[in-house]
Amino acid sequence: MEVTIRPRRRIQRLHLSKDFTGNKVKLVRSGREYFDLVKTLINQATDTIHLQTYIYDDDETGKEIANALMCAAGRGVKVYLLADGYASQVMSQSFIDQVRAAGINFRFFEPLFRSKYFYFGRRLHHKMLVVDARYALVGGINISNRYNDLNGQPAWLDFALYAEGKIAKELCVLSYKTWKGFPSAMGVTPCEIKQQHFDIDPREKCFVRMRRNDWVRRKNQISASYIEMLKNAKSEITILSSYFLPGSMIRKHLIQAARRGVKIKVIMAGRSDVMLAKQAERFIYKELLKNKIEIYEYQKNILHGKIAVSDKEWLTIGSYNVNNISAYASIELNLDVCDAAFATQVNNMLEDIVRKDCIRITTRYLEKRTNIFKKIVHWASYEVVRFIFYMFTFYFKHKA
Repeated sequence: MEVTIRPRRRIQRLHLSKDFTGNKVKLVRSGREYFDLVKTLINQATDTIHLQTYIYDDDETGKEIANALMCAAGRGVKVYLLADGYASQVMSQSFIDQVRAAGINFRFFEPLFRSKYFYFGRRLHHKMLVVDARYALVGGINISNRYNDLNGQPAWLDFALYAEGKIAKELCVLSYKTWKGFPSAMGVTPCEIKQQHFDIDPREKCFVRMRRNDWVRRKNQISASYIEMLKNAKSEITILSSYFLPGSMIRKHLIQAARRGVKIKVIMAGRSDVMLAKQAERFIYKELLKNKIEIYEYQKNILHGKIAVSDKEWLTIGSYNVNNISAYASIELNLDVCDAAFATQVNNMLEDIVRKDCIRITTRYLEKRTNIFKKIVHWASYEVVRFIFYMFTFYFKHKA
């Protein structure tokens, strides 16, 4: 007999102590679908817009979004644009001057030390748009041609969660505090003062919680969500991750979940924009396969998304990569959604990607395609990446 777990019971089982209901969500794919929605939200804004991103390129896509932001500022909307000071330093000064002259509040999120080739300190890795403290987009999609469908070239595979309701107000508070840089001294934000009523169809309401990783603020919530997922899963977990090099804690829980019978699928990049990281990933394939964790490599384009779904009941999505840079060194933002219908929809979409656009990596596949030279390359890449992770995260890990 099939037992249906009612939403409230499911929430209690997942240890959500706060009521995160009253939200409407939708999964949005990178490409025109995403950027058309970004422009629609910006064009309908009446009060405030917060756009915070890791990469903002002043290419065709960047200019398209900037034009929409400048129009919003021109009609009196307060616009705040925050870009990471390292990843977005390709912006030309003329572009920055133009958006500022149009009334946009623009600044870089500055790391501790940086130069053209070197970066040390926190990076603003999250990607978030919040409009009127009512509508929000959170995911892994940067403002760049690479994430758009242009000139016959498909976008890199990535996703964002559109959210409408209470969670958008909470994200607006976070946006103001991140913009100011000194949240403890800010006091009450304009988002908290604003009285709002969210009229959402009860049939569309679901539970959403904000999750952050930020070593300075002692936040390790997204890592905790992954561990919670691995510890509590009953039957299956599907993870789509662009740079999958789990640290010792998450790797331990992955293996423990697999050994107690949870079916785990990991969708990784086949083609990667960071080949060193890809070669390092392949070094851990043997351990994953030994523990009956299924591995799939996405073939159609560059994979950049970050989603995990547990038991077709709940999921996490955002900017967090399953590695120690995201765990200990970057400012990351995810949203957890607990809704069986939505989680099933997302899980089915991931299954469709596996079926149509991936190849399965098996032990036999590895044996046929991995010679001694490749094994050395994989091992060396893993050791180099592990050293880089150690150098970037040792200080942060012991301060967090």
